[in-house]
Amino acid sequence: MTDAHINRTFAPMMSILKELKSNRLKKLRIAFFIMLIITLIGTFGFISIEHQSFLDSLYMTVITVSTVGYKEAFELSMTGRIFTLFLIIISWVAFAYAVSVITTYFLEGEINNILRNYQKKSVLRKMKNHIIIIGYGRNGRQTAHDLLQSHQDFIVVDRDHQLILEEKDDKSRFYEGDATKDSTMLDVGIKKARALVTTLPTDADNLFVVLTARSLNPDIYIVSRASNESTERKLEMAGVNKVIMPEKVGGSHMASLVTKPDLVEFLQQISLKGEHETNLEELMCSNLREEKKETTIGSLNIRSLSGANIVGFKTPEGKYIINPSPKTKMVPNAKLFVMGTPEQIDKMKLLMKNDKA
Repeated sequence: MTDAHINRTFAPMMSILKELKSNRLKKLRIAFFIMLIITLIGTFGFISIEHQSFLDSLYMTVITVSTVGYKEAFELSMTGRIFTLFLIIISWVAFAYAVSVITTYFLEGEINNILRNYQKKSVLRKMKNHIIIIGYGRNGRQTAHDLLQSHQDFIVVDRDHQLILEEKDDKSRFYEGDATKDSTMLDVGIKKARALVTTLPTDADNLFVVLTARSLNPDIYIVSRASNESTERKLEMAGVNKVIMPEKVGGSHMASLVTKPDLVEFLQQISLKGEHETNLEELMCSNLREEKKETTIGSLNIRSLSGANIVGFKTPEGKYIINPSPKTKMVPNAKLFVMGTPEQIDKMKLLMKNDKA
């Protein structure tokens, strides 16, 4: 069963449960209010009629409305017996309603959780080549937002139960758990994931997550947050591919805004997420048709056919070339960095795969 089938199967049911949630909460409050009122009427009724203590009167009320049949706490007068009959009659109706509402509320809530957990587990089982985000603080939230804009598959792992509840209607996928545990990482598909981003507030936690992830998937690409340079070195030794220091990045950006404001503004017009008119994207040379592999950039004639520009090239050895020569060969495992409008880039992708584009 595909994710689309799961969504089509359970979405109407989930929608109905969601619409009924507010109404069920209202009924639940009414049910508890009715039970409280009857308990108070019975307790103060026995106190007034039989002149008994509060505890004895409360005990008498509870065994009366619950019909458990325990021994009476005190002898009833004729007036007390009439009052007890009255209390039993109204409690039958009121408590029956209250119990049904409470039972329905928790039963429907449990069904809702079962459906949501089933859907989540089914999606997780099918995920591959996805990105795992550890922590949903300021950095994690921004990472998730940008990946969502880029239409990337990802899962957010956080152990804050309240945060998960608050974000449960977000388009992002969430998993409640401790990322330092192997079981949690296996649940979110660490062995099939292509990248991991850990944004926890403490460097020690990030380091532990990195060690756990690297032991389970030696080939995964890892990006980690760090607070200081000493931790940066330790994270790199633990196997992190890229270490980001938010304070350092933020400071450099602010300095650039002061010294080179127009250049920064120009660069901000180039988007990595398809939000602006001009985008920058990377393309794998291995995606070329077989007859186009090992050819040169110039032979593709990309500029005149699509309007896009090849502004960079990464060799299989990891060397970056700015404004590559038209004689540069399109070798396997190399990458092209292309700038243009979304339409131009889409046309270029088509040209690279199909001569009839």
